[in-house]
Amino acid sequence: MIPALAPSSPVVRLGWLDVLRGWAALVVALQHASYFYLPGLRGWLNEWFDLGTYGVLVFFLVSGYIVPASLERRGSVRAFWIGRFFRIYPLLAVACVLAVLPFGLRAGLEEYRTATAVVAHLTMLQDLLAVPSAMNVLWTLSYEMAFYLLIVALFVGGAHRRSAPVAMGLAGVALLAGGALPMALLSRTAGTGAVVAAAAVMLVAAIGAAMSDRPAVRVAGGLLGGLLALVLVTANGRLGPWLGLAMMALMFTGTAVHRAEHHQIGRRAAVLTACTVLAAALATGLWNARASGWGGHVELVWCGPVVLAAATFGAAWALRRRSFPRWAVALGTASYSIYLLHPLLLIASGELLGRTGGTDVAGLAVFAVVLLAASWAAQRWIEAPAQRLGRRVVRRVVPVGGPPVVPQERGGRDAPRSAILPGMIVGKDGATPSR
Repeated sequence: MIPALAPSSPVVRLGWLDVLRGWAALVVALQHASYFYLPGLRGWLNEWFDLGTYGVLVFFLVSGYIVPASLERRGSVRAFWIGRFFRIYPLLAVACVLAVLPFGLRAGLEEYRTATAVVAHLTMLQDLLAVPSAMNVLWTLSYEMAFYLLIVALFVGGAHRRSAPVAMGLAGVALLAGGALPMALLSRTAGTGAVVAAAAVMLVAAIGAAMSDRPAVRVAGGLLGGLLALVLVTANGRLGPWLGLAMMALMFTGTAVHRAEHHQIGRRAAVLTACTVLAAALATGLWNARASGWGGHVELVWCGPVVLAAATFGAAWALRRRSFPRWAVALGTASYSIYLLHPLLLIASGELLGRTGGTDVAGLAVFAVVLLAASWAAQRWIEAPAQRLGRRVVRRVVPVGGPPVVPQERGGRDAPRSAILPGMIVGKDGATPSR
């Protein structure tokens, strides 16, 4: 059994995950900036490789690896959801407000003044509620939220070590039925407003119940949230269900890697899971991407990012015990700010400077410098204070030193615990956050 961290133990950061986050955030930002500053290169690359998909898949593998471990380290669903709220919502709120100010409105975002869009974005599930995101990058947060709901459901149900079969099951459904599942079925049938309202009520009820001190209520809330996530991913996303399910399978593959590393499942099981999910994701994309309207050499546009994301994650994991430059780790610390702020800078650039339609390497360099400076400021003055506030709230509402609310694994085994391992960075600023 791996020794547990006490609730008051120092927080761990894993440098290799920060490096991955920083790299993925820059890739996504540069991919979007290339439409503006390098349109010729972007047009050619679109035919062969999707940098945005690659960066997002790296993010998802990282989230799959660390977020369930964060929940289990705390041993408290209440602490987990409070931590997630203060980690994600403050900067998200600022970015969404900026997105619908005059620059955003002139870019065609007038529709986001409706109550339905506001409620959908508050749930963070807007892309799974058939509501277009206020910024193009926010769609990934809907799948992150669905992942959170699923891992909480598994946790309260005592099935949190089932990451490997869950990953393979999701990959199997994506391959066998993903192309036949409907897109936005619920919204088209019942109306977007009704679905958004129902989902918001269910989400609040599920999270509230999952944070209860009463075991039966906690389990009911967790399972309700997991059911909501599954229904939305398979029947109401704006993306094809095959793609949503494949991405969720990759997230749980990251979880399986973490479990194998900490001896919670066998390494053979983790390797089998990774190979099965990767093969199923490739086959799913080859079968469905062209029918979904993907252009170019679709075999490479989809398969290349999947394979390269897995290879990138695997290479970083293999180097996890190495030390990394401080600037690379710092880049990862600001990765969430980079991810959310770069579309706003591009909107502002387009409005203030206009679009030349030609190659502008100098403009791209200026954009990168401004983005890094703005992201550093946002991380320091928005993200970090919000996370510190979140930790203070957790200390108030979750008893310090009390027994963690960790359910028994089916079969009587103890739930997995985290440990401080070589390559981790211990600091005061909180657990290594997702994106």
